[in-house]
Order: sequence, then C-alpha cells, then structure tokens
Amino acid sequence: MSNIKKAIIPAAGLGTRFLPATKAMPKEMLPIIDKPTIEYIVEEAINSGIEDIIIVTGKGKRAIEDHFDNNFELEHHLKKSNKLDILDKVHQSSNVNIHYIRQKEPLGLGHAVWSARKFIGNEPFAVLLGDDIVKSDTPCLKQLIDKYDETGLSIVGVQEVPYDETKRYGIVDFLNKNGNTYEVRKFVEKPIDNPPSNLAIMGRYIFNPELFTYLSEHKKGAGQEIQLTDSIEELNKVQKVLAYNFEGKRYDVGEVTGFILTTLEFALMDERYKLPIENYLRERGYTNEN
Repeated sequence: MSNIKKAIIPAAGLGTRFLPATKAMPKEMLPIIDKPTIEYIVEEAINSGIEDIIIVTGKGKRAIEDHFDNNFELEHHLKKSNKLDILDKVHQSSNVNIHYIRQKEPLGLGHAVWSARKFIGNEPFAVLLGDDIVKSDTPCLKQLIDKYDETGLSIVGVQEVPYDETKRYGIVDFLNKNGNTYEVRKFVEKPIDNPPSNLAIMGRYIFNPELFTYLSEHKKGAGQEIQLTDSIEELNKVQKVLAYNFEGKRYDVGEVTGFILTTLEFALMDERYKLPIENYLRERGYTNEN
C-alpha cells in the first residue's frame, strides 16, 4: 500500500485572466459542463488513493468550502424528489477528508504549498494544481504515486509542449531517459529563451517532506514570487527528483481559450450534449463534413 495519503491543492490565485467572472466567484468554481474545475482535481486525488486533502485558499474563496460541505436541505430535496442520480453526484467527494487553510498574501505557488506544511508533517505528499485537468485510463496522480512507490524519490509530472510555449512553464533539463522516466539535471522556471527541452511541468507532483526546507527560505524568483520550481531545483541538488512523462490528455483550463476548448471537447464526449452540439456546428458550417 502506498504511503501517499495526503495532497495539497493550491487554490489561492486571483483568477485575473477570467475577470470579471472571477470578481466574486473563485476561478476554481467555474464549471466545465456541470462540474466545477476543482472537483475534477479532487476526484483525481480520490481515485489515486488520497485520503486527506488540504485546499489552500485566499480571500473570496469561501464558495469552495461551501461546495464541498454537506447541504442537508438540498440533499433532502433530491432524495424526496427521487433524483438519486443527481444525489450521487453531490456525494461523490464525500469519501475524502477535505481541510482548508488560507494563504494570507498572494506570494506565489511555492508559498501556497509551504502554507500547508503543518498539515503534511513529515510525510511524503502530493500536490495537484487546478489549471490542469488530465483524462487518462489510470489517473495521472496515481501514475506518479506508483513511480514514487517504486523509487522513493520526489517526482514531477511532465509532458511535451511546443518550444514557443516553454516560457509559460517550469521546464526540465534532463540527463537521461528510462521509458517515461527522466533523471533531471536541472529545473528551469519559465525560461525566456534557449529552453533546455520542451518537457514542461504539468501541475502534478509527489514530494518528500524535505522540500519544505527550501520552501521555508521564501526566496523570490520569476515574477518576484516564491516559485515552487525553484525549491524543486534546490531539492534536486541534494536528493534526486525525477520527471515522469505521464500518459493521458492534459487540458489547460487556466486561461480562457483553453477553458472554452475544454468545455467544448468535454461536451462532445458526453452523450447528453454530443448530438445537439454537432448539429449546431454542422448547421453553421464549422465542421468539414459535406
């Protein structure tokens, strides 16, 4: 049985790319079809064997807590109305313990992860970012957990991106490759030019608790924020950190175009919506069909 039972989900960002929609609503609560984006992340954690999740929130994020709380009036209404299929969806996240801590200042992703250090204690743990949804036969996080169980080493999930997009990501400079696993020479946060590769860190991590030693230094990096990638680089100097090219399709829901395309693709994969959307697109000449 895996030792990875705790996970951190940072959700304290301001969501400025989605303004004005996120002025009063957390970005993480924006829905893909009928489910908030953060629920996809929580479900991945549950399906990977995680038992305790701490969500790092910020000001104006109370809706996240309300979403994962019990709503007895709603549940009673659904049961009384015999809408048991909807009731099951409402209960899907109930088989995990969800905790919350507030990041008092938006000091960066590294600081958000550091804020959860007391919850984690001296255990290995997972981090899942909400800007990435991954569809795969084996949950993305479970793939990383299996590799951690095999090696005992911290590991980051990566996939290839076009070289002209590498400046948006933490990038892996690797020494060698064994299957989907890379031994890492260096981690580079958002390289402006001359990226060492196009292997980008994709928001799924397993860490040994020694990471907190470097996060505690609160060193500012790119964007004058405390970057998680910088502390991973420091950890890699004393304790090897692997990169794993996970299997599955990653959807970027952290920016507007990606969010729209993800919503459309998820709708086309759903039998409830597939036919009317295809008909709509066909009628307006958006498909290649004759």
